[in-house]
This record gives sequence, C-alpha cells and structure tokens, in this order.
Amino acid sequence: MSSSKPRSGRVAGFFGALAVLAIPVDVLVAKYLNGIELIRSLYVAVPVSAVLALIALTASRRARLARARSVYGDNGRWAARLAWAGLYCAVTGGIALAIYGGLRAAQ
Repeated sequence: MSSSKPRSGRVAGFFGALAVLAIPVDVLVAKYLNGIELIRSLYVAVPVSAVLALIALTASRRARLARARSVYGDNGRWAARLAWAGLYCAVTGGIALAIYGGLRAAQ
C-alpha cells in the first residue's frame, strides 16, 4: 500500500503540470503553425486543460488520503497546488472564451 502514495502524488503533479501548460503550448503551436487559428485551437485547449486539471485534483485527493493513513507525514502539497493552478487556468480560459463569444454575438 505504501507504493501507491508517492505514485498518486506524482500522477497529480504530472497532470497538474500538463493542465497548466496546455493553453500556453497551444498558443505557441498556433503561433508557429500557419494553418491553425488561435481562437479555434483554444476551443480545444481550454476543455483539455479542464479535464487534465480534474484528473490531477482526483489524484491529489487520493494522495492526500493515502498520506493521512500513513505513519510518515511527508508534505506533498505541490501536486495539489499544480492541480488547482491547472483548474484556475482552465476556468480563466473558459471565461475569456465566453466573453469573446458574447462580444462576437453582440456585433
């Protein structure tokens, strides 16, 4: 059982980092590739970031519960912070897309 504790923390950190990096990497890809429009690529990147953040939050919670049952109380909060940062990026991107859609509809 002790092997699942560090593993779920690492999984949470990995998916949290992917969630945080999904939108900036998408912007770079849209910038350097000619056939991709930025706004259309963000329609994909924002939900991908949200899904990755939710996976990271689930794994982070699982790691927190495993830490609570453990005798060794290592402090692995960085994975939870990455997961919440990824969710913050996804929500911010969603708000930006909603405002853009509202402005386009008002034209």
